[in-house]
Amino acid sequence: MSDIAIKIEQLSKRYELNHKRGNTSDSLFGAVTGGLRGLIRKQHSENYKEEFWALKDIDCEIKKGERLAIIGRNGAGKSTLLKVLSRIVKPTSGRIEYHGSMASLLEVGTGFHGDLSGRENIYLNGSILGMSRAEIDRQFDAIVDFSEVEQFLDTPVKRYSSGMYVRLAFSVAAHLDPEILIVDEVLAVGDAAFQKKCLGKMNEISREHGKTILFVSHSMQAVQKICNTGMLLQKGRLIEKDAIEKVVNSYIQTPGISQSVFLVPVSQFSEPAYAHRITIESELGEPMHEVPVGDNWQVRIHYRVNRPLEHFIVGLGIVSAFEQPIRTSWSVAHRAQMGEYEAVFTNNDLMLTPGIYKLIVGLSENERTFQYLDNLAEINISDAGDVATNKRIVNTQSGLILNPMSVNINKIE
Repeated sequence: MSDIAIKIEQLSKRYELNHKRGNTSDSLFGAVTGGLRGLIRKQHSENYKEEFWALKDIDCEIKKGERLAIIGRNGAGKSTLLKVLSRIVKPTSGRIEYHGSMASLLEVGTGFHGDLSGRENIYLNGSILGMSRAEIDRQFDAIVDFSEVEQFLDTPVKRYSSGMYVRLAFSVAAHLDPEILIVDEVLAVGDAAFQKKCLGKMNEISREHGKTILFVSHSMQAVQKICNTGMLLQKGRLIEKDAIEKVVNSYIQTPGISQSVFLVPVSQFSEPAYAHRITIESELGEPMHEVPVGDNWQVRIHYRVNRPLEHFIVGLGIVSAFEQPIRTSWSVAHRAQMGEYEAVFTNNDLMLTPGIYKLIVGLSENERTFQYLDNLAEINISDAGDVATNKRIVNTQSGLILNPMSVNINKIE
């Protein structure tokens, strides 16, 4: 008996992108001149098409019981691959062999009929997966209990919120005993507690029941906890398929994933003092594209002073993705002569949860700010690589700031 769950051979998917050539002005002058140019240049078509290969020549085998993470930047082809594997989209070329029943959860609404109730959709999905009514009956209570939508079970699902929709859809897909489960980042729609519950369920059905999991997520911590292998896609091509740790490390080293150096536009350079380069570094001064959660890091600000300043200050702020200020630090006010300088802000006490944080840089004298940069530099605190084994981190979902408070336990009786 074969140990292969899915075999993919020379799989490609091509799309045609439509472009419009020529003047598209809404003005009368633009329309007239555009029309005259079209008459003069009849040999040029006004519209033209461009080929775009979302997937190109994918070859791989996915074994039964394998927990595969599909990793890549936005536009790498991850979701397209899952849609092709789920038979939602037809490939342009290539073939796929399946060995076992399959359930997929890719988008809110996939596989559900909006006019049917939650109860009816459970049976509809079960029948699509090849389950008998008796088999669905056996799992029905577990599905409803896991989804936490019992109160709305007889309501048409088109009236569900997106979170309720995902709860029920995932619960159906996970409990109707598919041999292959395909899950995209649709789980991000649910709340944090339900996401944790779903990740636990995927771990259970894979590790305890030997099911095959295909999982797309931008959380490197999540894929490392669930998956044992990874597939790295780049511009529609398969770059690497290997152990999850190796693939994650390849991903975070891919150029363009994040930056370590940010250059300030030249237009800022006429001020009495201006920053022109900001670098994210390790505590040893090495540029870092991503900072492992729990590690120390520093920000090096290169700036130039164009005239003597009497009360000069360099400031650095850290802001969350939701524009919530986290911390602001300032240099001591000092005299600065003309010349080139650098200010190094070292972080060795603030432990941030994984995510993208905006850096704000300000240069000022007394109450006048020469330069305020709030949309240039950012720092990526990452849970990728070997961070899963970092003993300093207990749970990266425990809050925005992970530093624990000191605790003293005293017996009083």
